[in-house]
Amino acid sequence: MGHINLTSPKQRNNPTRKWQLLDFVSMVFFAVVILFFLLIFTPLGDSLAASGSQALIRSATADPKQRQQLVALIEAGKHPEIESCSADTVDYMPCEDPTRNSQLSREMNFYRERHCPSPDETPLCLIPPPQGYHVPIQWPESLHKIWHENMPYNKLADRKGHQGWMKRDGPYFIFPGGGTMFPDGATQYIAKLKQYIPISGGVLRTALDMGCGVASFGGHLLDEDILTLSFAPRDSHKSQIQFALERGIPAFVLMLGTRRLPFPASSFDLMHCSRCLIPFTAYNATYFMEVDRLLRPGGYLAISGPPVQWPKQDKEWADLQAVARALCYELIVVDGNTVIWKKPVGDSCLQNQNELGLQLCDESDDPSSAWYLKLKKCVSQTSVIKGEIAVGTIPKWPQRLKQAPSRATLIKNGIDVFEADTRRWERRISYYKNLLNLKLGTPAVRNVLDMNAFFGGFAAALVSDPLWVMNVVANRKPSTLGVIYDRGLIGVYHDWCEPFSSYPRTYDFIHVVAIESLIKDPLTGKNRCNLVDVMVEMDRLLRPEGTVVVRDSPELIAKIDRIAGSVRWKSTIHDKEPESQGRERILVATKTHWTLSSSSH
Repeated sequence: MGHINLTSPKQRNNPTRKWQLLDFVSMVFFAVVILFFLLIFTPLGDSLAASGSQALIRSATADPKQRQQLVALIEAGKHPEIESCSADTVDYMPCEDPTRNSQLSREMNFYRERHCPSPDETPLCLIPPPQGYHVPIQWPESLHKIWHENMPYNKLADRKGHQGWMKRDGPYFIFPGGGTMFPDGATQYIAKLKQYIPISGGVLRTALDMGCGVASFGGHLLDEDILTLSFAPRDSHKSQIQFALERGIPAFVLMLGTRRLPFPASSFDLMHCSRCLIPFTAYNATYFMEVDRLLRPGGYLAISGPPVQWPKQDKEWADLQAVARALCYELIVVDGNTVIWKKPVGDSCLQNQNELGLQLCDESDDPSSAWYLKLKKCVSQTSVIKGEIAVGTIPKWPQRLKQAPSRATLIKNGIDVFEADTRRWERRISYYKNLLNLKLGTPAVRNVLDMNAFFGGFAAALVSDPLWVMNVVANRKPSTLGVIYDRGLIGVYHDWCEPFSSYPRTYDFIHVVAIESLIKDPLTGKNRCNLVDVMVEMDRLLRPEGTVVVRDSPELIAKIDRIAGSVRWKSTIHDKEPESQGRERILVATKTHWTLSSSSH
C-alpha cells in the first residue's frame, strides 16, 4: 500500500509559522514608517505631491466640469498657483502640435496648418523654460548670436551650416547671415536685389518673407528701414521661427496650405521667396493668386531658387511665367536663379489677357477677410479697397506712419479717430516710460506683442525705439489691420480664444487694452472663453522676466490681478495718465524666472 502523509497535531502547532507571520507584519510596519519618513522629510514627498497636483490639473482638463471649477477658483483668487507642465512641453505650441496634426490630411499641406485643441483638451498648466535657460542676448548683438541652451537643437546647424545659416560656437549659436540661395550672406544678396528694386529711400516699407529659414533676409533688411514679417511652418528642420524670434527678428509660424494667410489684402510692398518651395502654379495657380491678394499694387515679387531657370523644372518655370503674364505682372529681370516682377496698378488687365482661364473673384468677395477662410481660385479685386494704396502713390516711409490712410474711413469718422488715437498713444507711451518706468526703449525689450492693436497707435508711438511690435487685430472686431499695414507696421488677425501661432518665450513685452472685449461675443455679450486660459496663453508667449501691461476697468484689473498670482506674475496696479478720460486702471506685471526644479519645492 502507498503511504499517506498526515500532519501530526504537534506539527500543526509549530511556532515557526507564527514567527513567519510576525516577521511579515513587522516588515510591513517598518516599510510604512520608512515611506512616511521619505514623504515628510525628503524631496520625494514634494515631487509625489506635485505629481498628485499635476494629476488633479490633468483630471480637471479631462473633465470639463472639474476644469470649470478650477478656473472659477483661480478667478476668485482661491487657487494659489497653477502647476507647471512637464519638461517635454518646453516648446509646446497647441495649434501646431505634430503628434496631433500628423493624423490629418496631407492634401495641400492641410496637416501643417493651424489645428487647435478645444479649451477642454488643453492642459491647464504653465510651460517651463528649458534647463539652463538664460535671459536672451539683447539686440542688436542677438542678430548674430544667441544662447545655445535656450533652444539646444543642433539639427539645423548640422544640416545648413555649410550654407551660412548658423553654427554652434561654445555656449552660443552664431548666425553668419547666409541662406540656401545666398550662402555668402544676406547683405550681398540684398545688394543684388537693390539693382532692380527700390530697397532704399522709403518707397518700400513692409515685406513678407515666405519660407524664411532663420530669417536672416528679414533681419538684414532692417538696415534699410524695411520691416519684414518672416514665416515658415513648424517642420522637420525644427525651430526655424524659434531661432528667428530669439534673434529679435519679426517672425510667425505659418503654412501656405488650404487657407488664406491671416493678413488683409494689399498689405506688403515686397514679397520674397528664397527656395521657399511653394508650388505657386499648382491647384490652378491658387498660391500665386494668394500672393497677388497680399501684394500691394505697384509692389515687387522676388523669387530665388526653383523653378527659376532650374534644372529639370522647365515646365514649372514656364507655368510660373505664364501666370505672371496673365496677371500683367511686369518682368523686371531674370538674374541667374532669381526673378523679379512688379505688380500692376489696377484690375482691368486680367479680362483682356486670360490665357490660363483665371477669373476675377466676384464683387461679394472681401479680399481682406482672412481668418480660417479657404483659399479662392480667383484673383482678388483691389478696386474694392477705396483710395490710394499703391506703392508710389502712398507716402514714403516714415511720412506714411502718421498720415491717415484711406482705409481708416471704414470706421465712422475714421480720419479724426486715427489722428486722435495717434496723439493719445504718444501721450500714453510717455507716461509708460517716464512715470511707470517700463523698459520700453531700453535694450531689455525687443519683441513686443499688442493683443488689441486697433489702428496700431501703440506701435507707432514706439517706432524710434529698438524694438518691433506684432499688432494683433481680433477677427471679430472691425478690420483695421489694413490701416496698420498702410502706415508701415505689421500684424496678423487672431482670435484670443485660441492659442497664438508662436513658440513659448517669444515676447519680452505684451500689451493689451480692454482684454475682455477680445473674448466677448459681440451679439450675446457673453464670454466665449475665460480669462484664465487667455492669461495662461500670454504666459506661454512671454519670456521669463518679461513684462505685461493691461489697461482696463477697475473691476477687470482687480480680476486680472487675482489671476496674475496664479500664473506666478508679480503685479502692481497704477492710475492712468491724468490727461486720459474714463475709468481705466493699468496693471503692470513681471513674469518670474522659475524653473521646473524650483517650482516643485
